[in-house]
Amino acid sequence: MGIEHKNGGSSSLDFNVPLLLDQNQSKLKDLEASDNDDVNFIGTTSFSKTCFNGFNALTGIGILSTPYALASGGWISLILLFTIATATFYSGLLIQRCMDWDPNIKTYPDIGYRAFGRKGKVIVSVLMHMELYLVATGFLILEGDNLQNLLPNVECFEFGGLTIGGKQGFIIIVALIILPTVWLDNLSLLSYISATGVLASLFIIGSVLWIGVFDGIGFQQRGEFINWDGIPTAVSLFAFCYCAHPVFPTLYSSMHKRHQFSNVLIVCFVLGTLCYASMAILGYLMFGSEVQSQITLSLPTNKLSSRIAIYTTLVNPISKYALMVTPIINATKAWFPYHSNKRLFRHMVGTSVVMSTLLVALAVPFFGSLMSLVGAFLSINASVTLPCLCYLKISGSYQKFNGEMVGIGLVIVMGIFVVIFGTYASLVDIIHMSKF
Repeated sequence: MGIEHKNGGSSSLDFNVPLLLDQNQSKLKDLEASDNDDVNFIGTTSFSKTCFNGFNALTGIGILSTPYALASGGWISLILLFTIATATFYSGLLIQRCMDWDPNIKTYPDIGYRAFGRKGKVIVSVLMHMELYLVATGFLILEGDNLQNLLPNVECFEFGGLTIGGKQGFIIIVALIILPTVWLDNLSLLSYISATGVLASLFIIGSVLWIGVFDGIGFQQRGEFINWDGIPTAVSLFAFCYCAHPVFPTLYSSMHKRHQFSNVLIVCFVLGTLCYASMAILGYLMFGSEVQSQITLSLPTNKLSSRIAIYTTLVNPISKYALMVTPIINATKAWFPYHSNKRLFRHMVGTSVVMSTLLVALAVPFFGSLMSLVGAFLSINASVTLPCLCYLKISGSYQKFNGEMVGIGLVIVMGIFVVIFGTYASLVDIIHMSKF
């Protein structure tokens, strides 16, 4: 995965997400490995397939928490959703401009290197891997929550003479089920399975709509217009929904007609925002302020449509977990080059990553608060602040005071406010919930 560039940068890190590329796209990596100077190589992925890949990367488990986010901030927080969507769309365009500026840029860490040297690359890489790590941890918590909701009668488990609570036991079982997937050398099959995330999101929205219309729940809740105390949580969770920026360079490089990438972003962000807003509105109208951190936890489990939504929610993270942690495993292996090619060593590293995320999930089993922290501290920095700063440095626009400079400055200021207040609110929630 390392690509040496003429500018002296080395990209040993990549952001793996479930992408369905054309079959000929596999030749891209071979050509890059054999001829690193061929920076003008054009990908083979079509516009429509790139849109699918982008939409799949953009829509994920964040959709489950949008009703809770809306309930936290009130109806006015819908404006925050569209504001975050607009800001992240614009920062996506800035990533494209950075790559147009320097053809040597292939990955997100390359952008950080081109802008700020090795320190920039390290900062981008650390944020990426922290985000991946905590999202993988969120997968385990999500599985435990939904299994406990589906099987409420299972109150405890016996492990080696130890009595463990139901939710904690489910988290451990899921971690053991997931463990073999991180030992796989070829993740192409999982890529295709997890690419059904688009269908999963549509299935969940459809199931929630069906429950509201036909299963007696209705849309009677009026909710609050605004809840000032919950605004930081709302904007943090909305920011978590738009954390796909590290994969944009991969999507851009894979395209046959790269000038169409801005149109890809338009399609992905419009469709993604419609999905997020629809789920938020449906869930809030159905359950009001009582909606849980995951919409599936509020659904009546005795209904078939609810079970379809819950089963869909359970399957998707299991297939995506290995793809999320693979960059972390590869980065860890890079620190031990002598052992990096040994299968046993990869298995040990993968096992260590799974076990560590398991321990974090058991210690902080609060899905909403943890994803709020990811959104406020990591997603905003990776998807808003850093793209703006890197573009200003690479393009030299920071030396000119004009409309573009003012606009980017406002986006950066917004990002800083979200990081400060959102991170603080998330940490307070986690500390508060840990006491009970």
